[in-house]
Amino acid sequence: MEGKAKEEAGKGGVIDTWLRKHRLIFIGATRHPFILAIRDGTVNYSSFKKWLGQDYIFVREFVAFAASVLIKAWKESDDSKGDTEVILGGMAGLHDEIAWFKKEASKWGVELSETVPQKANQVYCRFLESLMSPEVDYTVAITVFWAIEAVYQESFAHCLEPDTNTPPELQEVCQRWGNDGFGQYCHSLKKIANRLLEKASDDLIVGKAGDDVLKKAEVELIRVLEHEVEFWNMSRGTA
Repeated sequence: MEGKAKEEAGKGGVIDTWLRKHRLIFIGATRHPFILAIRDGTVNYSSFKKWLGQDYIFVREFVAFAASVLIKAWKESDDSKGDTEVILGGMAGLHDEIAWFKKEASKWGVELSETVPQKANQVYCRFLESLMSPEVDYTVAITVFWAIEAVYQESFAHCLEPDTNTPPELQEVCQRWGNDGFGQYCHSLKKIANRLLEKASDDLIVGKAGDDVLKKAEVELIRVLEHEVEFWNMSRGTA
């Protein structure tokens, strides 16, 4: 286990190894039929509006989770690593994101005040709440944080590739998460997560408590991907 974990960290990071290991669920989350329908121009707009309202609810919960990750970074990371600055930048973006959701909801006729969270959304939000506890390791929390952001980046960037039929009225949606700047932000989060996962691997080698952290981070990464699939399913009316 010790040698394998260290070897994984040396081949592009533990996260890349896990994504290869769990490739099917990762593809399910980032190439979901909902996303592919946006990409090929066949999306059902009632499904899109459902996603818009439900994701607004989720993002408000995500703000609280992001704040809990920021506190963990402040307590546990070295200032020279720049973790808090990266996370703060993401939180600033969430302020703009909430304003964007309100603007889009008005444009699409979605009454956010009347939107009730559906089951998949409720379950996902409870999952986030479970990770806000001070007992949850920073390594686990930042891995989850990266995964949530990365799924949207990977998904919507796919809709901006050449030769797609993404409707003009959804280009702005795709640009919000598929743009290069958001991609760089996700890359920064991934670097933080990989650094901490490698440290957990090193701790395991020297006999410190690293095994539980690595196992927990991998399990929670998989759970994020599963929740994302269910969220897309909910938006399409298949969950």
